Amino acid sequence: QVQLVESGGGLVQPGGSLRLSCAASGSTFNINAMAWYRQAPGKERELVATITRSRVTVYADSVKGRFTISRDNAQNTVYLQMNSLKPEDTAVYYCNTRRPYDGMDYWGKGTLVTVSS
Repeated sequence: QVQLVESGGGLVQPGGSLRLSCAASGSTFNINAMAWYRQAPGKERELVATITRSRVTVYADSVKGRFTISRDNAQNTVYLQMNSLKPEDTAVYYCNTRRPYDGMDYWGKGTLVTVSS
């Protein structure tokens, strides 16, 4: 089992920045790729960014150039640096990883990011 705990959400003005963290515990030796998803009110959950163990990254078009995903493998932590935030970035942000051998997903409980003036 893997446990994921997000932190760092809050209220920020448009154009501002936030840094989200996700700490993994449990069977962390099997962790490969990690990801951030988000779900805005009235919308489906969407992929924001992914990062492999070797730090290859992929971003959604809507956040390219503004968000940066990174990880500290020794500390089993993944981060999402969010810059130039827009109101449409308002969502609950979830940390995710997938167990490689059977594809089982693990999710954190989410952290709320609200971008509003």
